[in-house]
Amino acid sequence: MHTRRISLFSSPPGGVRTGGALLAAAALLVSACSSGSATSSGGAVAEAALAPLPRAVPAALASYYGQKPSWRSCGVPGFECATVKAPLDYAEPGDGDVRLAVARKKATGPGERLGSLLVNPGGPGGSAIGYLQAYAGIGYPAEIRARYDMVAVDPRGVARSEPVECLDGRDMDTYTQTDLTPDDKRERTAVVDAYKKFAEGCGARSPKLLRHVSTVETARDMDIVRAVLGDTKLNYVGASYGTFLGATYAGLFPGRAGRLVLDGAMDPSLPARRLNLDQTAGFETAFQSFAKDCVQQPDCPLGTKGTAPAEVGRNLKAFFRKLDARPVPTGDADGRRLGEALATTGVTAALYDEGAWAQLREALSSAMKENDGAGLLLLADSYYERDADGRYANLMFANAAVNCLDLPAAFDTPEEVRKALPAFEKASPVFGRGLAWASLNCAYWPVRHTGEPHRIEAKGAAPIVVVGTTRDPATPYRWARALSRQLTSARLLTYEGDGHTAYGRGSACVDSTINAYLLRGTPPTHGKRCS
Repeated sequence: MHTRRISLFSSPPGGVRTGGALLAAAALLVSACSSGSATSSGGAVAEAALAPLPRAVPAALASYYGQKPSWRSCGVPGFECATVKAPLDYAEPGDGDVRLAVARKKATGPGERLGSLLVNPGGPGGSAIGYLQAYAGIGYPAEIRARYDMVAVDPRGVARSEPVECLDGRDMDTYTQTDLTPDDKRERTAVVDAYKKFAEGCGARSPKLLRHVSTVETARDMDIVRAVLGDTKLNYVGASYGTFLGATYAGLFPGRAGRLVLDGAMDPSLPARRLNLDQTAGFETAFQSFAKDCVQQPDCPLGTKGTAPAEVGRNLKAFFRKLDARPVPTGDADGRRLGEALATTGVTAALYDEGAWAQLREALSSAMKENDGAGLLLLADSYYERDADGRYANLMFANAAVNCLDLPAAFDTPEEVRKALPAFEKASPVFGRGLAWASLNCAYWPVRHTGEPHRIEAKGAAPIVVVGTTRDPATPYRWARALSRQLTSARLLTYEGDGHTAYGRGSACVDSTINAYLLRGTPPTHGKRCS
């Protein structure tokens, strides 16, 4: 069962992400709360919080901005690492520090160095350093790596930057197997109990940090890192949730925003329930594309050529119901069997990237025809970042911590979820019920939210490239259009295709357009479309 994510993270080309920020199939996705943009008093509070900060660095923060990092080997050839301090509480800078892990790979040349290029893969909770070392620092176009120092900062509470902790591996195994399609009162109580235990664990293990992992605080941390690196402006590529982080930075520091690429954009004006509902519809769109392709393949276990996508969906849902009643073996050393919850996570994980469709067909065939759930379990574990020894990365913990701080809970009670089920099931007959219950996770959070839905305009910022994929499952295309209408200087770039995010995923049009912007500062014409 996933804990609600405000987005997911983009994957390197060619397969399921190695660390998933998928939306949570259980706690799915992005989060949100009702429809429409925030015009309430709460939205006004958020706007005030995001008002551009003074140009001068406040005296209380001068020591942070004046740090001189001590770079050292990371243990990964070509990369070096450092630690940068930021105040735990920007309202009380003397009340302790957060240590931020930073990594970089220096520009390789030739050509004039353009400064630093920060990257963030999303989540929230995805390790930017892991993404840099495994992909961006070696897989971004050579001309980009030649001109920029490639840099990553693990956000506060994430991975190497004082990670939020909540549950041990055994308890997480139980949590991820919670049935998110409860059939009766007993099963509904089990969902609530699982969310309460998760929240209590976070509160007990990370009591102080849990109050200070908001996106606004992380954006302010990025400005400290920018200054420490010696850059007058921030150049940045953010994917999925990373677009929210980048837009937040631009809203706070419009005059310091350099070349910003926001790929797989989120809409900051939406409340959690609406975000989750939109994301549910996005996964349905992605599933429809998978279904149409699947029945054209000889190994599709969900139908044959000519089977309509709706029938494919009914077949998958019937399979999930069978697993709910009788989980199948997986060969897992810890004795885990494949039930409905893990199977759903495995399927949705593969929908992030059309390059994983063949793997998904094989995994489904093994589970449906051979009673072997190992393939779907592997996909689910990749989503949750669980290793073979039963240890979980802190992705899911940080994901919930940031989401539950950034927005009011999508639902406050199980009764509210039950009333919303028809809307979620209409958005996705296959995944809607589970994603609705996944949206309950912040109801029991031990720390009150500090953010509200809000528009971000970033008046005075240089051109910002907003990228949207028309059949993106995790960050629906409408969000990119919405963000491009909010940001005063936005240029919308559309990729007509499947999968989550667009840069570096096979479109020469998208890649050349973004490369031109990063290298020469030439933004695309607003509304440019690529395939």
